[in-house]
Amino acid sequence: MILSIESSCDDSSIALTRIDDYKVLKQLKVSQELEHKKYGGVVPELASRLHAVTLPQLLEEFKPYFSDIKFVAVTTHPGLSVSLHEGVIMAKSISAFLNVPIVGVNHLMGHIYSLFIEKSAKLPMIVLLVSGGHTMVLEVSSYKDTKLIATTLDDSVGEAYDKVAKMLNLGYPGGPIIEQMALRGDRNKYTFPVPLANSSAVAFSLSGLKNAVRLQIEKIGKDITESQKCDIAASFELAVVKHLKQKLKKIF
Repeated sequence: MILSIESSCDDSSIALTRIDDYKVLKQLKVSQELEHKKYGGVVPELASRLHAVTLPQLLEEFKPYFSDIKFVAVTTHPGLSVSLHEGVIMAKSISAFLNVPIVGVNHLMGHIYSLFIEKSAKLPMIVLLVSGGHTMVLEVSSYKDTKLIATTLDDSVGEAYDKVAKMLNLGYPGGPIIEQMALRGDRNKYTFPVPLANSSAVAFSLSGLKNAVRLQIEKIGKDITESQKCDIAASFELAVVKHLKQKLKKIF
């Protein structure tokens, strides 16, 4: 079995996977969302301290399996360095205690390989990866053979969602909040610019769209209604989707 540890940002997670058939036998996660919400985003030092508390608590649940563990995997990059540090320290300690190898994992590749839980990987493939801090297109031939086709020139989609939610005083994290607001809004109410619509560049950019949303919010003023917020969320989301689709068409 493989014991896996994740602490790249604001979630502490440990999982146990059976090597023979890639089946996840146990997976536990503790979210730090409530702790960071009051600050409107992830505070790295706070995230690190919380990992130091929650990872050992989670590990207690996996002690009965220690005799069957053959490898320890841990996220090593990319991510918040102070958060990654907590997971790596734990992984090294377990590796030394059980006398088993330790494997460093790129967590973006973890996103991709999560498609193949309980099944063999089918490669090569081209992947649109949209996570909290990353927006990119990757050509994946194998774990060690990955080509970056396109990435963002500024904000990721996740960062843009968080910032728009903050402008609307909706809280954190912005992604699920904006998504729910958009379901209740008119996506054609506001015409926000689709980023790089007239550019041949195979890349993503969210800063201009984010600024357009800010200007619209300022135009409406402090008396903005819940309905108007929903319309802005829906119109913003439509522009993001159009942007992703336009750039993907240039690749495919």
